Amino acid sequence: MGRAVSVATCALNQWALDFEGNLERIFRSIDIAKRRGARYRLGPELEICGYGCSDHYYESDTLLHSFQVLAKLLESPATQDIICDVGMPVLHRNVRYNCRVIFLNKKILLIRPKISLANAGNYRELRWFTPWSKARHVEEYFLPRIIQEVTGQETVPFGDAVLATKDTCLGTEICEELWAPNSPHIEMGLDGVEIFTNSSGSHHVLRKAHTRVDLVNSATAKNGGIYILANQKGCDGDRLYYDGCAMISMNGETVAQGSQFSLDDVEVLVATLDLEDVRSYRAEISSRNLAASKVTPYPRVKVNFALSCSDDVAVPTCMPIQWRHHSPEEEISLGPACWLWDYLRRSKQAGFLLPLSGGIDSSATACIVYSMCHQVCLAVKNGNADVLADARKIVNDETYVPEDPREFCKRIFTTCYMASENSSQDTCNRAKLLAEQIGSYHINLNIDAAVKAIVGIFSMVTGRTPCFSVYGGSSRENLALQNVQARIRMVLAYLFAQLTLWTRGMPGGLLVLGSANVDESLRGYLTKYDCSSADINPIGGISKTDLKNFIQYCIENFQLTALRSIMSAPPTAELEPLVDGQVAQTDEADMGMTYAELSVYGKLRKIAKAGPYSMFCKLINMWKEICTPREVASKVKHFFRMYSINRHKMTTLTPSYHAENYSPDDNRFDLRPFLYNTTWSWQFRCIDKQVSKLEKKEGISVVEDVD
Repeated sequence: MGRAVSVATCALNQWALDFEGNLERIFRSIDIAKRRGARYRLGPELEICGYGCSDHYYESDTLLHSFQVLAKLLESPATQDIICDVGMPVLHRNVRYNCRVIFLNKKILLIRPKISLANAGNYRELRWFTPWSKARHVEEYFLPRIIQEVTGQETVPFGDAVLATKDTCLGTEICEELWAPNSPHIEMGLDGVEIFTNSSGSHHVLRKAHTRVDLVNSATAKNGGIYILANQKGCDGDRLYYDGCAMISMNGETVAQGSQFSLDDVEVLVATLDLEDVRSYRAEISSRNLAASKVTPYPRVKVNFALSCSDDVAVPTCMPIQWRHHSPEEEISLGPACWLWDYLRRSKQAGFLLPLSGGIDSSATACIVYSMCHQVCLAVKNGNADVLADARKIVNDETYVPEDPREFCKRIFTTCYMASENSSQDTCNRAKLLAEQIGSYHINLNIDAAVKAIVGIFSMVTGRTPCFSVYGGSSRENLALQNVQARIRMVLAYLFAQLTLWTRGMPGGLLVLGSANVDESLRGYLTKYDCSSADINPIGGISKTDLKNFIQYCIENFQLTALRSIMSAPPTAELEPLVDGQVAQTDEADMGMTYAELSVYGKLRKIAKAGPYSMFCKLINMWKEICTPREVASKVKHFFRMYSINRHKMTTLTPSYHAENYSPDDNRFDLRPFLYNTTWSWQFRCIDKQVSKLEKKEGISVVEDVD
């Protein structure tokens, strides 16, 4: 009858400019799709060159090599008898477009340019591409000679069209178009398109996956149809982790779900679905049918090919499933771990070094590395030959098989506790115990000799010796002495990262891991060029609150009992002298705000786009049960002073895993000045006036200035 169609989508761990590796992964996905009976295969956005090429898109080489890869795909017997839908940049009439190239049996059927470009947050597509603005319009595209020689075609359709096969009609969306308020699938569905495809380059953010799933399911809930989504996965060269979640949906319900976090470079989903279910679903929606009778039709590219078999009555079709979402703690355990693995194997380093202080942040970072070791051992156990080969290269042992996470951790992970005279025995013991439980190679060292040498040079040159405030020193002296300790730790971290394996008779060097959380970065509560300065930081986009919950998750799921004492200890930098052998310095006292407050400030500043006055207006309602307007004003003003004074630190922030939408990452996500007028005189005066009005209204005597 020709009603049961078999389609495939995939999540591929593509890497920017890795044309050879990208081609191999595309071939593997097509092979898997064909072996499972699929007649159509969809891949991620810009999968040929990799999504994260950034300004390399300007280079003609990127276009040339993309067409060379396309030629390899077109001429290969592996791509015969299946419609292949791949992504690459294309230059049409001297304008660069983000395109899907759809081909069958050595013939290009359609080049479909992206209509809505992602240009917010981490995305800058308008910098490199132009959106196709000619709705339902098709032009001739003149193929380069290397493609003409394979296909025998001189020109192919280029533009906003749909494919009409023998049994159905397919329409294309590309990533952002699903999120747009006027998504193409709406009008395409009214025009009779039954299968919608979406090729994405969508990255992981904590608690975001359900939004993408809901959008896909809602796309066909009102209008009927089959929706197929492919996505990039892994780290393709920068701060983002693309989190897979390839899926297939029909009539508003999920029928196939891919993994969100996985070390598999290639994951393929295949579903067989009944077109009559789409047609009967649509038949009873009268409002849809009335709208469909008035819709402007799309150009149709006729394809002499069917996605179904003529005798398919007995072919089983897929049934709806319930999507399983990870908890935020699971996301932290898995997402940054997969990102670290990609970075480690692709950088060809021999492991990681982490300054382990015994506090929550560095301990959470250590737990993420331990989770990575778990994922590697599990992947090898499940037969992942790629992961096994990478693990052997990293440890420089061609016969090695990682089976025990603690044993693998010992080989690739070095932790280092850097004590000073201001460090407590408690943090030393906590770091040592955690290192023992995760299996890392642990080093204890003391930095006092280096600190005294640095301060000694200063004293010899100036004739003055700075003192901590507890010994009568000024705040400037106190801060400078703290910064010396912090910066020496950074220098030692890199020294030990380069030479620790050399002392153990092992080849290679280590990547230094940072462990400053997103809230501390926002407030600027870190020393510029201290241990927050590292090669990469897996927790730099995660809040302190979420990290505490993650630590509890690790206690329960990894049985890391050492974390209990770390959880109960107040966060401290341990850079000021001890009092009676005990830590007197705490992070929240130093910052003048709590981590919970910082998280609120961060979300209002970035997500709610609030400046000082707007933040004050929002918080007097949010915190009306716990703070007076005057207290709220004081807190807001203190935050903005500290934020603006320390904003320059974001320009040198270690590349961090992006996990929060209020990240202060200065690289491309949160673009702000780094030299502010830190008095905020006009803004703060507006706040003061509003406080005065509120206090007069409440009958409170007015003080001139809030601070």
